[in-house]
Amino acid sequence: MSDKAEKKVSTSIFKKRWKKFKTIKRGYYSFLIIVFFFILSFFLPFFVNRDALIVKYDGEYYFPVVKFYSAETFKQQGVQGEANYRLLKQQFKEADSDNWVLMPLYPFGPNENLLDELTEIPPTPPNSEHIFGTDDRGRDVFARLVYGFNIGLSFSLVVSFFSYLVGISIGSMLGFFGGKIDIFGQRFIEIWSTLPFLFVMIILSSILNPNFLLLTIVLTLFGWMNMTYYIRGEFYREKARDYVSAAISMGAKSSTIIFKHILPNALTPVITFLPFIIVANIFSLIALDYLGFGLPPPTPSWGQLMNQGMQNIEKWWLIATPLLAMFLTLLSITFIGEAIREAFDPKVYSRLR
Repeated sequence: MSDKAEKKVSTSIFKKRWKKFKTIKRGYYSFLIIVFFFILSFFLPFFVNRDALIVKYDGEYYFPVVKFYSAETFKQQGVQGEANYRLLKQQFKEADSDNWVLMPLYPFGPNENLLDELTEIPPTPPNSEHIFGTDDRGRDVFARLVYGFNIGLSFSLVVSFFSYLVGISIGSMLGFFGGKIDIFGQRFIEIWSTLPFLFVMIILSSILNPNFLLLTIVLTLFGWMNMTYYIRGEFYREKARDYVSAAISMGAKSSTIIFKHILPNALTPVITFLPFIIVANIFSLIALDYLGFGLPPPTPSWGQLMNQGMQNIEKWWLIATPLLAMFLTLLSITFIGEAIREAFDPKVYSRLR
């Protein structure tokens, strides 16, 4: 078969799988919703933020959303450090001047302390101003939830990518070369998998301050092993095929056979398991944040909000809102995973049918 014909068949199969995926409505729509909100979350400073988008003051325009301005810039009395743009907007309005402030749609930041503005001792319940209430440090819960969505999903995608990179590389070598490499590799994986993840995190947290990079490395070190088994099995199955024997007889390099010939035909488990691995990594981050071994404060975190809710059990919004956000996110990703698994089912497009 020529390269052109091979490409045509491959493209045709992909189109059939994509068409099948689109027919599974709950998975397809969940995919569109998750992608839309994830992309939108990178522009959150323009929608959910304490900093103004534009300030017109004395005939000049300022853009606090991208640049820091002190209170002295606008001659704002009684404010230290950065200007309070909500208060500044009110002051301009009362002065009935040509100055004005354009605030984001939701004018509160995820790490902003609102103790000076709250009329009650935090945590305060939901109201018209703070739709999901505030936490025990006077920070807006809705702002922390939406920023936590971006951090949680971004973290999970990064960890999943590096876990796949390591797992696919090692699994490919074990399955392709076999023999002693496979035997010693399997024994190493078995020994490494017995390490208790939580104990390792407790020890590391007592020595180092957990951060995004450290947690990514640790979860990658413990998350690559499962994918290794699947890729190893696929390589054992595929390397017995005639096209691999033909490539070897033509003098193709091992790296060429692995990455150009076998790996593209062994990616079905990689693609179908990805959404479920993303869910698992989100759960891992939430659990670590809940236990206090996750991202350092004041990073917006669903797990940290749940921890506050358990300490203030009567403050129902501190538990209900992160649980609802987590439920909807993980349910949507699970729907995507089910749709992908059905669309990429090898039995549907098997050439033996």
